[in-house]
This record gives sequence, C-alpha cells and structure tokens, in this order.
Amino acid sequence: MSEKQTKESVERITDKVNTYSRPSDLRITDLRVAVVSSNYDYPIIRIDTNQDVYGIGEVRDAGHKENALQFKSMLLGQNPCNVDMIFHSIKRFGNWGREGGGVSGIEIALMDLIGKVYGVPCYQMLGGQYRQKVRLYADTPQPATPTPEAYAEHVLARKALGLTFIKFDVGLHVLEGVEGTTIGRSTQFEHTMTRQWRAPGTGPVVQVTEKGYARMAEIVAAVRQAVGWETSLCIDHFGHGMMTVKEVIRLGKALEPYGLSWIEDPALWWDVDAHKQVTDALLVPTAAGEEWYLWEGFRPFIENRAVDIIHPDILTSGGMTETKHIADYAERYGIPTALHFAGSPIAFMANLHLAAALPSFVALEHHGLDLPFWDNLVTGLPKHYIEGGYVAVPETPGLGLDLNLEGIKSNLRFPGLFEPTDEWNTPKLAFWQPDRRWDK
Repeated sequence: MSEKQTKESVERITDKVNTYSRPSDLRITDLRVAVVSSNYDYPIIRIDTNQDVYGIGEVRDAGHKENALQFKSMLLGQNPCNVDMIFHSIKRFGNWGREGGGVSGIEIALMDLIGKVYGVPCYQMLGGQYRQKVRLYADTPQPATPTPEAYAEHVLARKALGLTFIKFDVGLHVLEGVEGTTIGRSTQFEHTMTRQWRAPGTGPVVQVTEKGYARMAEIVAAVRQAVGWETSLCIDHFGHGMMTVKEVIRLGKALEPYGLSWIEDPALWWDVDAHKQVTDALLVPTAAGEEWYLWEGFRPFIENRAVDIIHPDILTSGGMTETKHIADYAERYGIPTALHFAGSPIAFMANLHLAAALPSFVALEHHGLDLPFWDNLVTGLPKHYIEGGYVAVPETPGLGLDLNLEGIKSNLRFPGLFEPTDEWNTPKLAFWQPDRRWDK
C-alpha cells in the first residue's frame, strides 16, 4: 500500500470515530470554577481546551475551590487525553478528606472531556459495564425529636420514594434529654474541635449506660419494624471517635438482631487497628473509607480486613479510575464496595459510571433528595431519574451531563460564575525572589 493509500485509509477510519476534536492537538487552556451554595457547598470546575470542548467536575462537597485551582499552572498547555500522566503529576499534592477534592475533581473533569472527545461514556473507559442500572441508598434527615416513632416516620418517607436501601443516623445525640442513658458529663472549657477529635464525651469521662444502648437499639428496632425486612438499612454518626471502640462494639452487638447492612465509620478514620477490633468483634458488617485518599490510603484497611465494606468517596479517593483500582483490589480480599456521595449531579453521574464498572458493588449514596434546586444545576439528567430505587447509567459521551448556567447562577455561594482565574496561571513562588517582595 502506498503512502497516499495508507493516509486515505487512516482518514476513512478516523472519520467513523465520533470525535469532537483532533485529540492529538488538544491542549488545556483554562480552569474555572463556580461555587454552589448547598447543604454542603459544591465547588464546580470546568476545564477548557483550544478546541471548544470542555470537561466538568467538582471538588469534594464542603471543600474549597482553591483545592483545584492550585493545580491550574500544572494543567495549562497539557493534552487532557493524557489523564493518567496528569493525575500522576498532581496526586502527590493531595491528601485525606477534603484535601483530596482538587485532585479527584480534576480527574473527573478530564474523564468527562476525553469521553466527549472520543464519543464514549465514561464507564467504557473504566472497562465497560457490569450493570445498566445502579442501586441508590439515601441518608435520612434527623427528626427534631429523636424518638423511635419519629425515626420510623422519617425512614418510611424515604421508602415511599421507592428506595430499597436507606441509611439513618443513630449517635449520642439520640440520648440527649433521656435520663439514665449516660453517666457523667463532658469536660468544660475546651474548644469544640478539640472535643471532636479527642472525643471526651465517651469512655472515662462520660459513659453510655445499658439504658443508653437499649435506647439506640429501640430506635433501630422501630425502624426495622416499620419498613419490613425487604428494605436494607444501615446506620451512621456514632463512630469517628464519638464513641470508644468498646462502646461501638457493645452497641453493635445490641443491633445484631435487626439485620443491618452495615454500621458506618466505627472509629477514627486513620485507625486501622480500631476498625479491625470492631469488625472482628461484630456480626454486623462495618463500612468505612470516605476520608481515605488513593489506593495507598485504602491498602492497610483492605489487606488487614479491617472493614467488611469499603466506602470511598470518589471526590476524595482520587476520582473514577483510581477508585476503580481500589475497588478491584478490595474484591481480591472478598471486600465489596459501596460509594459515599454528597455532592452535585456532576459527581453523582461520575459515581454512576464508576458503579456500572465495578463487579462487587453494593449501593451509591444520594444526599440531594431534599434539595429542590439540585437537578436544575445541570442539563441531561432525566426528570424522573430514579425508578424503583435505581438510576440508569447514561449512554451519552463523557459523564452525560452539561452545565445549566442559569441554575448554577441562581444558587451561587458568592459571586463568580466561571470567571477568569488568571492569578492561578503561574506557580506560587517556586523559589525565593527578593525583588518580588510584596512591598516592592
């Protein structure tokens, strides 16, 4: 075949590929943000290119736009199709919790962008589908008065939406005002953050009594009786150091008769040994991982079987591809994956694509059911997107969504609808320059 014939053959092949641009010539030209005011603010990001195709993502809920903007100077001029190379370059500057939100949000935006370029949905770039519909679970708002009857009523309202998997919060707050459920009182004159991380509310200072454990179990029993046994239930907000390991174990044993799918975050997020103590002691499954960053953050918990279910948030764990690697590694140890999520429809759709590509998947969290503006932040989300507790995985290129600028503009935390961010175009003082002091 002559050189001309070879060129014509290649052109015929590429003409049949649904591309929005010439991928090899793509370059990143801008990174802009808009912060949506919500129950947890959504810093939405947009990565622009020289060929009028862009990708959308978001920083972790309640995170900061700067978590993404700090990487802008590293992105400019790069070919966005080199998503793994870019991710490898920036991931070293992320960290646990919200500090992983910039790296993760950028990865999602790049995946959306190259999906549009090549005309394929994001799940296809993760290896294809294991399922066409993804099961949801939803958190339940806490009742104003935390009685068993009020909890049952709130969870029944979730079931009425068609959900088959529901989470609710049973923490120390349900014991407030109930005489005889605790012994002692919290230490005074300490800052709230100090109390949160040192957790002096339990253990040697304040102890939960048998009546306290019975009260928590009474709430779970009332919910189980109300929704029946065909509905999966899980609970949250008693761990994260708010109760000691021994207290969590005692509570978990009291809850074993009610068939919970998991108890969430039973210990401080970094404590592998504490998670393993709880997991080994209980018949109720444990789930954790929303604060863990990258495969390296999950590895010790997986290899030590310190949890029964990993629970990554893709806006912290490293985005779509990294979380796919994490879930696949967990599966080797017989540990399935549930997905934590409390963001906008953008990351929600990224979670759908990821869930579609995971072999050992349980359910995806939805935290936006009570927000009337939530689905108006984007276009491309079907009006009745939840059917029978499931959401269909989109078949359109990239994430399958686009920005609704009017909906975003109506819900901004502060002014700034994808305005220029030129101040982030260059690195922040890579080395000391005496002639660039602020007073010169």
